[in-house]
Amino acid sequence: MNRKSAITQPLHLPRGPVWSHRIALAPMTNMQSHANGALSDDEINWLTMRADGGFSMVMTAAAHVEPQGQGFAGQLGIFDDALHLEGLTRLADAIRSRGAVSSVQLHHGGLRSPADLVGVPVGPSAAEDVASRALTLHEVEAVRDNFIAAAVRAERAGFDGVEIHGAHGYLLSAFLSRELNRRTDRYGGSPENRARLLLEVIDGIRSACRPDFQLGVRLSPERFGQDLGEIRDLAAQILLQETVDYLDMSLWNVFKKPEDDRFGDKDLLDIFGSLPRDKVALGVAGKISNRGDAEAAMAKGADFVLVGRAAILNHDFARRVMEEPGFTSPDLPVTSEYLQSQGVGPAFLEYLGTRDDFLQE
Repeated sequence: MNRKSAITQPLHLPRGPVWSHRIALAPMTNMQSHANGALSDDEINWLTMRADGGFSMVMTAAAHVEPQGQGFAGQLGIFDDALHLEGLTRLADAIRSRGAVSSVQLHHGGLRSPADLVGVPVGPSAAEDVASRALTLHEVEAVRDNFIAAAVRAERAGFDGVEIHGAHGYLLSAFLSRELNRRTDRYGGSPENRARLLLEVIDGIRSACRPDFQLGVRLSPERFGQDLGEIRDLAAQILLQETVDYLDMSLWNVFKKPEDDRFGDKDLLDIFGSLPRDKVALGVAGKISNRGDAEAAMAKGADFVLVGRAAILNHDFARRVMEEPGFTSPDLPVTSEYLQSQGVGPAFLEYLGTRDDFLQE
């Protein structure tokens, strides 16, 4: 794979449709789904505007694979045919009709799930600072099967692929952590055992879905009990096994230095961009706001970039960046009227209002 290709070049993955270029929409919490997890018109409008805006691949927000895994209010669900399949099918059709590749991010909130939504949050082990409990072995296997069933549901709805959310301290990420995972069965202990659930989900989806179904995995290298060295080694394993089509590294800032001083003066992107690979693509996300950021990330080894905040601020960020090399995302804060012009619905607008410096007073 040509690591230094321009962002305007198509991206050929091992499976599934070609991406028209190297700028994809990052999965972003927007809290616009109905209480039962069904898609709302506001959420469909938000996502289809990004497909209209030229993103090569459009990914949903995190979609919980079982009720116990709901991570936030207004979250998209993908655990029930009767509740979710119609809306998901409508969304997949809409994204496809606009020329973008489509994906659903599969998620379980785990220990980060709010108690008012799920009762007692669950994790690999009970958390020391949160009223929670450890999953039984049978429940771990059921979670694995629910991730796989959700991928099959996304395939039936017409999506081109799914991404497995293994980042940010949510359930699969917590299993990877030696701090949060204190199990003594086959899903705990060694790094290999702690990665077992994620790898079983990957293998199960690959076996259950059609051969050309695109499959990605999101990892994060720091915070929430993650060990940078272990995540680097797992990323290297995933890239070389070629069971997935891409690895999405969520770095918070693609050019930040690691918090772990064992890695010296390298950027996080230096660490992951230099990992050997052949067919599997490496994507990175974190504060990319203009063409220069995207090109610099690719020059450091990324094969594509995922854009979040800048895509909120400009529904057509991808097209603008490719047509106008000097284009950059607006500075914050912005007005609510401006965000509404970019397809941000009332629930999403309220959520953005809770984030520091996003909205003008």
